[in-house]
Amino acid sequence: MYKIFLVEDDGVISAEIKKHLQRWGYDVHRVGDFNNVVGEFIKFDPQLVLMDISLPFYNGFYWCTEIRKLSKIPVIFISSAGDNMNIVMAVNMGGDDFISKPFDFEVLTAKVQAILRRTYAYNEQTAYQEHNGVLFNSMDGTLIYRDQKLELTKNEQRIIQLLYENIGRIVSREQIMKRLWDNDCFVDDNTLTVNMTRLRKKLEDASIENFIQTKKGLGYIIGG
Repeated sequence: MYKIFLVEDDGVISAEIKKHLQRWGYDVHRVGDFNNVVGEFIKFDPQLVLMDISLPFYNGFYWCTEIRKLSKIPVIFISSAGDNMNIVMAVNMGGDDFISKPFDFEVLTAKVQAILRRTYAYNEQTAYQEHNGVLFNSMDGTLIYRDQKLELTKNEQRIIQLLYENIGRIVSREQIMKRLWDNDCFVDDNTLTVNMTRLRKKLEDASIENFIQTKKGLGYIIGG
């Protein structure tokens, strides 16, 4: 079941949206604290966000930017301010689509279905990789172990991704640095050492012991 995070302060509209989408089998969470949108987002861990622009405290553009710091999941703006300037702003702030109010609920559902299909359907078989009980979600760049979800930095995500792509094979330091350089993360040998040390510490703090092993003079391998 896909989870949808609804950021809409009009109680009547948000209730109707939630009711309609639930009929289609979606799990919908309506934001309760508009001063803690990101906190509720992290706790709910959705696959899609429906975001109004006009909100208490901070507007939808602000919250979209904050969510983009944590996740690449699709964000659909829903707003009565459907002029070209707001539509362009929504896209520039990281939005994936824009629906002007008032809207037909069937149109909303169709857009939600389409964007979820585009985002996830073709990645269902490859989004998750598992080794020794440690699950890597390449869609949001997190590691899941038992009941824990580990948030990774961009560099850590790229390192883990490369190691998972080469399970059973040693990955050299040069290969890792090339992967980071290819993503415009300019690192030297010392920086890589710091990244690996922090990543291993994060794994050990989550009781994932000896997951990344060093092969002296050769590189790294996911162990076990």
